[in-house]
Parts: sequence; structure tokens; C-alpha cells
Amino acid sequence: MFSDIGTLEVVALVILAVLVFGPDKLPKVIQDISRTIRKIREFSDSAKQDIRQELGPEFKDFEFEDLNPKTFIRKQLDNDDLGLKEIRNGFDLKKEMAEVTDAVHSSDSFSSSSSSSGASGGSVDMTKKREALDVGERPPYDLDAT
Repeated sequence: MFSDIGTLEVVALVILAVLVFGPDKLPKVIQDISRTIRKIREFSDSAKQDIRQELGPEFKDFEFEDLNPKTFIRKQLDNDDLGLKEIRNGFDLKKEMAEVTDAVHSSDSFSSSSSSSGASGGSVDMTKKREALDVGERPPYDLDAT
């Protein structure tokens, strides 16, 4: 519950509590807070038990933590019934990225060789600089680009 609070922060909270409530009233305040937290936990546990009873025996292994989307997705991804572990283990991201990079580099060399040979096989030389437009001239409209 308090795993994300550091020791320096706890010390600062204790000092602040002593300054606000005073050393005389601090034990009574701590007692009241712990009693309130205990009552809230009891209420929460009884509500969970009531919900489990109402859901019936088919939801006997239902955990309320599974309602958190992150927990639910993590649990479903670790499920062996779907076969996702095999897919995840068979997928090598570095290998896939290397293949994509090789494909991009080979297509770049193909387009540069075809543009240098003068063949117009539908590829456009993107390294060629555009000519400047005259004043008032509209830029060319490419219907496929819109």
C-alpha cells in the first residue's frame, strides 16, 4: 500500500503531524485514523463477500483486482489457452526490424538506379529539388495525395 512512499516522506509526514496536532493529541488522532481505516476495510470486505455470494458459484474464483484493465490484460496475455506465449516467443523484434530496414534500403537502391537509368517506371525521384513557383502561381494539385 505504501510502497511508493519513501522514508524521507514518512519522516516529513510525522513531523508535520506533530506540528499540526501537537505531541499530546497525536496518539488520539492516530488511534482515530487507524479505527476509521479498520472500519473501511471491514465494510469493503463485507461488500466483496456479498457480491461474491450474489454472483453465484460460477464466479467463485473472481478477484476484484481483475477489474483493473492493466491486471485484466496482463492476466489474459499470460493465459496459455490463447497460445499467445508461443506467438510472443516466436516473434523476434530485432529480426523483424532488420528485415524492414533491409527492404527499405533495397527499395531505395532500386529507385535510385531506376531514376539514374532514365526509366520512368512510375517511381518519382524525391531527391530532385522543386522549381520555385512564380508570384501568384498556384502549386500543383495532386488528386492522389488528398
